[in-house]
Amino acid sequence: MTTASWFELVGFLVGLLFGSFLNVCISRLPEHESIVSPRSRCTECRHPIRWFDNIPLLSWLILRAKCRHCRKRISWRYPAVELAVGLWFAFVAGWLCRVLVGPGHPGAARDSSATIPLAADILAIAILGFLLIGLIVMDWRTKRLPDAFTLTGIAIGFGLLCVRAAFNPDGTGDIVLNTTRQWRMSGPGSFQSTGNVFLTGTEAMVLGRVAAILGAALILLSIRWIYRALRGQDGMGLGDVKLLAMIAAFLGFGGALLSLFAGVMAAAAYALLLLATRRATAKSKIPFGSFLGLGGLFAAVVGAQLLDWYLGFWR
Repeated sequence: MTTASWFELVGFLVGLLFGSFLNVCISRLPEHESIVSPRSRCTECRHPIRWFDNIPLLSWLILRAKCRHCRKRISWRYPAVELAVGLWFAFVAGWLCRVLVGPGHPGAARDSSATIPLAADILAIAILGFLLIGLIVMDWRTKRLPDAFTLTGIAIGFGLLCVRAAFNPDGTGDIVLNTTRQWRMSGPGSFQSTGNVFLTGTEAMVLGRVAAILGAALILLSIRWIYRALRGQDGMGLGDVKLLAMIAAFLGFGGALLSLFAGVMAAAAYALLLLATRRATAKSKIPFGSFLGLGGLFAAVVGAQLLDWYLGFWR
């Protein structure tokens, strides 16, 4: 096996374990139950699940999707979530391998000033995927987006951005004013002014991310207020607002906009399908948070490349 394959295999196995824990969160958080106790149990007979019946993917296959005690079927949702998180972590591990041992990055791991921001970026993508997969399933099942995921996610995403900003090289990303009015002083210790620094790169990153979180939330809040003013009822929950703000905390404002666009397109396609097959009416509700979460995963994977491609038309 290649080095990349080993990284991806380890990432996949770790992801399966996190996926198993995520299933507990999906089952309990919308019902405001503890994720710590009691231990995992069958949803039908309430019998505790022993460790050898709780091995991600494998136990579901060995038991043929049935509880060992009551023989009731175990939903395919459990292995699907475990597989999804495993594949996401494998993707992140492959990215980590390409950065650490890929061409053009020799010794990247030896420089702490480069390693810590890199670790923060990779950890952010891994956590974002974990949170979004959980929120997608929770919203689809219960039409709820628990604050334990959305608000905690905002705090984690912003915190990791602050870690990255703390190691921003001096002068990188500074916002400078009056760059066209340069002046010189002659003599010993002479210098040339290149303008006044309005914000350092670190300040710009942190304040920019705060603005992204607030701006993303304001977009959906505005839509919610306008819909309520026109129709006299809520057309969107506050959970969706918090979810988009969480995506902005991890991916920035551009990533949040791309997530919103992709989510709206996916939700519209699904709604049209339901209408065409007469499984819904114009007044039916759909779990928009699930589609917004899918948009977030899409933006996390290809968002940077798409935004660079789009901005290239304006350069």
